[in-house]
Amino acid sequence: MTMRNHLKLGFLIAALAVPMMPAQLVIAGEEQRAPPTARTSGTLGQQVMRSVTRIQELMTPEDPEDEPDLVAAKEELDELRERRWQRMNDFEKSTLLNFYTNYYLTLEDYPGAIRTFEEILLIEELREDIRLRTLRSLGQLYAAEEDWRNSINNYVGWRELSLEEDDIVYRGLSYAHYQLDEFTEAKPYWIAYMEFLLDAGEELGRDDYSYLNGLYFNLEDYANALVLTKTMIILFDDATDWINLSSLYASIDEEDHRVQSLNLAYLKGFLDDENRFLNLGQSMAGLDIPASGSKIIMDGLDTGFIEATEDNLETFGQMYLLSNMWAEALEPAKRVAEISDSGDGYDTVGYIHYIMTDYEEAAEAFQQAIDMGNLGDRAETLMWLSRSRLELDDFEAALEAATEAADIGDERDQSSANSYITFINSIKSRFNILAERRELAIDFYETYPALD
Repeated sequence: MTMRNHLKLGFLIAALAVPMMPAQLVIAGEEQRAPPTARTSGTLGQQVMRSVTRIQELMTPEDPEDEPDLVAAKEELDELRERRWQRMNDFEKSTLLNFYTNYYLTLEDYPGAIRTFEEILLIEELREDIRLRTLRSLGQLYAAEEDWRNSINNYVGWRELSLEEDDIVYRGLSYAHYQLDEFTEAKPYWIAYMEFLLDAGEELGRDDYSYLNGLYFNLEDYANALVLTKTMIILFDDATDWINLSSLYASIDEEDHRVQSLNLAYLKGFLDDENRFLNLGQSMAGLDIPASGSKIIMDGLDTGFIEATEDNLETFGQMYLLSNMWAEALEPAKRVAEISDSGDGYDTVGYIHYIMTDYEEAAEAFQQAIDMGNLGDRAETLMWLSRSRLELDDFEAALEAATEAADIGDERDQSSANSYITFINSIKSRFNILAERRELAIDFYETYPALD
């Protein structure tokens, strides 16, 4: 789930409707005297009291095992409204409408609840506590319907009227602005929300900090994001925060700190992604410690986080090559050669054998590379084959390979190959001269006959 979808669904609609009318109020009134006829905006008349009490019983039965009868409750609500609406005072109207909101919310009919709450706000003499509760409920309901602008308007209306602040309102305002990509407006509300909870002695969860960090990232406020991320690491020691720390250092071009923090995440066992294993391994090479990089990539391969693909194995082998660890580089190079569609894999195997002075193996690998074809630089491979053959005193094969390199290469390749051909011929001539001298020396130094 994306962060944005999480914000849309990640909070509950709380305290949307007024509580049901407690039955004991009716009983207490009957013990003293019959309820008076409604004359003011804050009094329930006897008929309305009895009706809403009955409706409450239908919607919230006294026995918790009994099912609410919402159909009957709605019928009685409609009948009460049709029969007495015109004669109701403002408090009676708001009470009736609040029972409608409870009905719609029970059915999760948010549009119906919204329409009813909006109607409550039209009541002329509406009690302040009911107006506040209605505005906050509308803020939450419009958010549930993803009508972010109306959600903001109602929350702002609540704050303009209320003498106190509320964490639900702070949070709702920040969420709504976030959904509208108004990150600058969302940030202060969320900070106020966090401070409100802390002042109340409540603990903040990691999600609270993460949301603020997301705002900092969207605002490209990396300085504050860095401070907050370090705080989160101290508080929660979560893998995601260690990874984010590395990303933040990258955002402010602090490469050494980026690699160090990613390496700490690796040492803590928090890396679980192929790209990060490879990134850290290659970054170690960038810091001139490729041997450490090879160990990290090997760990990724052994644990299965890194797939043993041609590219990944080639990267693994390059770490060893950069470390001059030729014997270690040979195994991944051979694996690349076996799965590659190109002869370049065997070209690398040949190069490693050549550096290790294993010229016979080198010559065989270079020849396999040429036979397979699809080489990145065929002329270059032919030249390495020629060098390997020359080390084995196979002058004819060395000349043949160098001559072919001269024929197919560009001007620079031709010049280099021709120079090497001259060198081969000079080595061959000297080799032949030395061989002739050895023969002459053998003939000259004949052994003496055995002494009797």
